[in-house]
Order: sequence, then structure tokens, then C-alpha cells
Amino acid sequence: MQISIKKCSSDDVREIQELGRQTYFETFQGTTSPENMNAYLEKAFDRKQLENELANPSSQFFLLHVNGEAAAYLKINVDDAQTEPMGGESLEIERLYVKKPFQKHGLGKILFHHAVDLARELRKKKVWLGVWEHNDNALAFYKKMGLVQTGSHPFVMGDDEQTDLIMTKTLA
Repeated sequence: MQISIKKCSSDDVREIQELGRQTYFETFQGTTSPENMNAYLEKAFDRKQLENELANPSSQFFLLHVNGEAAAYLKINVDDAQTEPMGGESLEIERLYVKKPFQKHGLGKILFHHAVDLARELRKKKVWLGVWEHNDNALAFYKKMGLVQTGSHPFVMGDDEQTDLIMTKTLA
């Protein structure tokens, strides 16, 4: 299995859009109404929205390919791009998604460690993320990666307000 990680540019917006929509839908289908799911997918993965996120110097996207096929992606934020005011010493993992056929092969772990390495390069002291309180697989994974719950915040999908747990890892 040949794995590569690529930092994205505006040339990758279509691939991010397709992968983002697919992995989000695979992960959360059936957890809200189809209308709420579609509203979220349209907003979060709108081409212009993604172009703006890619243009923000405080955000970065990475695509992970397996044997040339897009299998997973990562989005990180620092400074004012973070979705919560966590300060200049923190790096947020806003998105870390793996396509279903590629799950349970260590790709999430590879991307998580990539984010931690970036945090260290940027001299950040903490890595944090929000994860849906009922996403048991993700919660178990992040706990295994050394994150602990430090709070919660609302996450809105269409008109459905849900709760994301804020999980944090302090870096040595």
C-alpha cells in the first residue's frame, strides 16, 4: 500500500469537495433528517466556501492518497481560523475523515500524527478538536491518541443543534 500526503492548493478544491461530502455523509447518514444533512453538505462543502478556506493562511488542507486514490483528508486551523477561541498556542483539527473502504488501516492515525507534527513545527502547545458526542468510534480513536475531553460546544447541522465534545492533547 503506497501512501502519500499532499498539502492542498486551490487546484484541489474539487477533490476536497467530493471527498468531504462523501466522508461526511458516510459518517453521519441517519443521524439527522435528509434536509438537515443536505443543508450542511451544501454549506460546508460549497466550492466558494472551500476556496475561501484554502486561501486563509491560518488554515491548511491535506489529502491522503492510497495507491493514487484519495482516501482521507485533514483540515487544520491556527490563530483566528480556529472555530473556538483557543488562543495562539493551539492548533485545531477541524476535519479528519477517512473513506469507509479505507477505515481501520491506520490512515486516521497517520493524519493525526501529521497534524501533531505540524503543531510542533508551529510551536503550538496543544492540539484540539470537536467530535460529536455520539460518534463512539471517533471518541475511542481520539482517546487512544491521547486526547481528553476539556469542554463542549454546539454544532449545527441544518436546524438540528447537536453537541460536540472538545478534546485536547497537550504536547510535550
